[in-house]
Amino acid sequence: MTNALPPLYNGHAPITLQQLFREALYAFEEWDTGLTEPLLTFEGRITPISLVFEAMRECDDIVPMNLSTAITERLTKPWEGEGPLDQMSFSTAARIMRVLVRKRLLADGAADIVAVSSLIAERKPSE
Repeated sequence: MTNALPPLYNGHAPITLQQLFREALYAFEEWDTGLTEPLLTFEGRITPISLVFEAMRECDDIVPMNLSTAITERLTKPWEGEGPLDQMSFSTAARIMRVLVRKRLLADGAADIVAVSSLIAERKPSE
């Protein structure tokens, strides 16, 4: 199986993947309790938001401040970044969001549905 999302290059994500991360974050914010994990469309493929966050786990790029604030507001403990600017990398943001997605899925009992949709989203289309 191959991932339908573009790969990182030396720890940097293409702008399309960064934009998809932003869309995934917005989808998470609009996610109603009790519903299955939000899905996004990327290049004609349906992708769960958890796969978008997973794809950014090794990204060293810095998250824009507005996204960083949206993420840290969801934490139960204060977050402090490294350095004087409290910058957050996409790697840190993606890891936080993956935990928040898992917590939501476990609370809603929808983890089994997402496992199936993740496998479907990763499949290579028939040629």
